This record gives sequence, structure tokens and C-alpha cells, in this order.
Amino acid sequence: MKEMLMELKRIDGDFSVCKPEDFSQVNFHAAYCFTGKTDEENSLVCLTEDVPENVTEREDGWKGFRIQGVLDFSLVGILAGISKILAENEIGIFALSTYNTDYIFTKQADYEKALKVLGEAGYYVV
Repeated sequence: MKEMLMELKRIDGDFSVCKPEDFSQVNFHAAYCFTGKTDEENSLVCLTEDVPENVTEREDGWKGFRIQGVLDFSLVGILAGISKILAENEIGIFALSTYNTDYIFTKQADYEKALKVLGEAGYYVV
């Protein structure tokens, strides 16, 4: 019997990765709203239904899951372990980290396969 590594929680809904002109139309009260800003771009990951009108580029068709629980900053290799398994199965990812945990997104066509191979590797998918 395989050792359970971690619990992964499916997230309902379809996600989009976008480049908004600015953040004035972003719904920061939405259930999921990941923003990033650099000297070169503004980025937004949100549910497709929450994409603002002022995006200049977007890619729809992403599904996500998160690592359940609060991850201590001293933990090493959690995201690397997941991404290695998915890479070995030719599944690309888009990963985001928050203060508490990590979120992993795959294209819709790869989502079920990703969760299946992670489950086979010992992750518990809920």
C-alpha cells in the first residue's frame, strides 16, 4: 500500500489566466483572485466568469486544485514533487502560491489525468 503524501482538493469551476490593463475592474471579493504585478506586466488568475472587460490577453480553459491545509514555510519540495510527477506524464502546469498553500492549474484536457496520476503516486484527491 502506498503512503499518502498529501491531500489535494479539486476546485470547482473553470479558470482563466489574464493580463488586465490595470486592476480597476478586478473583483477582489470573488472566491478566487490571484494577482501579480511586475515592471513588465499585470497578471490575473480568476474564475472565467470573473474575467474583467479590460484584459488585453487571456487564456481560458484551466482547471485547478490546491494542496489542503496550511503549509509551513520550512517544508521543502512539495510543489517540486507534484510538478515532477505531472511532467513525467507530459502534463504542463501553472502554479501559484499563497501564504497558506500552493495551487496547481492544468489545462482542462489534462485535469482528470493529472489527478489520476497523482492519486496513483499516493496523493489523496478529494
